[in-house]
Amino acid sequence: MSAMNEYLPVLIVGSIIGAFTIAFLVAWAALRKVKDEPEKERNMPDREIVRRLMQYAKPYWKSFVLVFFVMLFSIVYDLVSPLIIGRIQGLIKDDFELSRLYGMVGMYAGILVVSMICTYLQAMILQKTGQKILSQIRMDVFTHIETLSHEQLNNIPVGKLVTRVSNDPNAISYMFTNILVTLAKNSMVIVGVLGAMLMLNYALTLMVLCFVPFVVVFTVIFRKFSRRVHLQVNNATTDINTYLSENLSGMKITQIFNREERKLGDFLDRSRNLQKAKMNRMFVFGIFQPMVYMLFISSNLCLFYFGAKGYIKDIHYFGQVIDSSIMVSFYMYISRFFNPIQSLAEQFDMLQRSFAAAEKIFTILDMAPEVVDEPDAMELPEIRGEIEFRDVWFCYKPDEWVLKGVSFHVEPKQTVAFVGSTGSGKTTILSLICRNYDIQKGQILIDGIDIRKIKISSLRRHFGQMLQDVFLFSGDIRSNILLRKEGVTDGEVWDACRYVNADSFIGKLENGLDEVVRERGNNFSAGQRQLLSFARTIIHKPSVMILDEATANIDTETELLIQDSLEKMKNIGTMLIVAHRLSTIQHADNIILLSHGQIVEQGSHQELLHQKGRYYDLYTLQYNKQMLQNA
Repeated sequence: MSAMNEYLPVLIVGSIIGAFTIAFLVAWAALRKVKDEPEKERNMPDREIVRRLMQYAKPYWKSFVLVFFVMLFSIVYDLVSPLIIGRIQGLIKDDFELSRLYGMVGMYAGILVVSMICTYLQAMILQKTGQKILSQIRMDVFTHIETLSHEQLNNIPVGKLVTRVSNDPNAISYMFTNILVTLAKNSMVIVGVLGAMLMLNYALTLMVLCFVPFVVVFTVIFRKFSRRVHLQVNNATTDINTYLSENLSGMKITQIFNREERKLGDFLDRSRNLQKAKMNRMFVFGIFQPMVYMLFISSNLCLFYFGAKGYIKDIHYFGQVIDSSIMVSFYMYISRFFNPIQSLAEQFDMLQRSFAAAEKIFTILDMAPEVVDEPDAMELPEIRGEIEFRDVWFCYKPDEWVLKGVSFHVEPKQTVAFVGSTGSGKTTILSLICRNYDIQKGQILIDGIDIRKIKISSLRRHFGQMLQDVFLFSGDIRSNILLRKEGVTDGEVWDACRYVNADSFIGKLENGLDEVVRERGNNFSAGQRQLLSFARTIIHKPSVMILDEATANIDTETELLIQDSLEKMKNIGTMLIVAHRLSTIQHADNIILLSHGQIVEQGSHQELLHQKGRYYDLYTLQYNKQMLQNA
């Protein structure tokens, strides 16, 4: 019974640790039985994520090797300092000599200074290397997004793409600048400390090692929970970014229809989901670290209990004596041993955040572009502008045909207009010519060459597209016209502006070509934005010009300027026009009337009026409506 009472404190500590371990194992087993909601994106194994991330680190292996050697010097402090402190304790207790004390203190200070310098160098090298890797990841993601087809981009929310390019690489950068090196350092510290403790007193070392299995169990279970909550945080962050991207752009519509409260409620729901996910992550993180700290305290209690007992009663454990200097050194070594393990909580937290972010990024990078160059695709230095559709069939969704056997021929420098009701396939035809989408059946030829045999970049270089909704980038007028086209003088820019009548309003601006363009060009009218898009097209000297409802929603005065610009641009190359206002296409060489994805009529304006078919009915309807408005 006395022996039982003697070891009762150790039994109590063991019982508490065992109870916590059982509780963790039960929670882990329950989590494995829970069926997760189906993820929109696949779960990638950690090994695969690490392998792919290491491809980004590979070009900078020399920097990481240098950091490794610098790190070795900083580890010396963790291994040697407890021995020095222990020697100082023994010196004070036994044969005290001031000169020896100064020598040991000086040695301790020197090792500390070297460790601090090494830590600084390590941080600087890693930060510079990490930023280079971060920039490369961002560039790869953005470049890959540029290769995706219009359909793929339509299916991915803009906020999600913004998160992939901006937020997610930041989480990954921490892995290269801190986590990997810290994990390596901590691993070496743990091994080194264990070696030092074994040489100092293997009996007490065996006592400390009794706590290691519990650390492993807690770490494995924490990893499972941590990965789960990090995915929840990432999904919630993406959801709120997507919502903000869409609704901030559409804020004017929200105000017009007085839906502010409803939109605020939707935003609060998403904010609460993000808050809940982050609270779950904090809860998981907040449990793991105290559990490791509990093991650290328990090992110290056992050290003091057995060490003090052996010292007081002069008991030898496995034939080894425990004195005060060994106690002090071992106390510091236990701290050195458990500190890296305690920091694993934070490191694993950040590591799982990096893995979750990397998984999202690689999911985007793994999206194969649907519209790609054929293996034998050719460069096309110049084109004449001859376009031919041969029995073209196309659908956005399977078996829902938007175009049904469309065939027509456009001669070089002809002006061809497409008219018809909404959904008849007009805009689709223009998108197919530029290979924004690929057709399912038939052929599209440019100068007698199948467009699939031409490199996409080479094909689109010869097209100038002017759309109804003109997109202007933040910056100034000059940059929006040039779009980074190099080697163009201001005189050439002004020539293009005069050619399309855009100089009439640019010349009145205080800063001319340097006038600031706000987001989406909202400080310019619709007509001014359209004239800028015309100048942008002219400066790039296209062989084929595409106008999709370019004159819609334009006031009469601006429409006259645009009509004059269109007449001038007809002389540049082939022109394809989609327009609802038939008055803007009366002088087209050929007018093609579409209905339900098929060509119903085609010919010149006068020819179609003479036929008195659908075009005649449509023209008469618009003419009578215009007369009533004028009256």
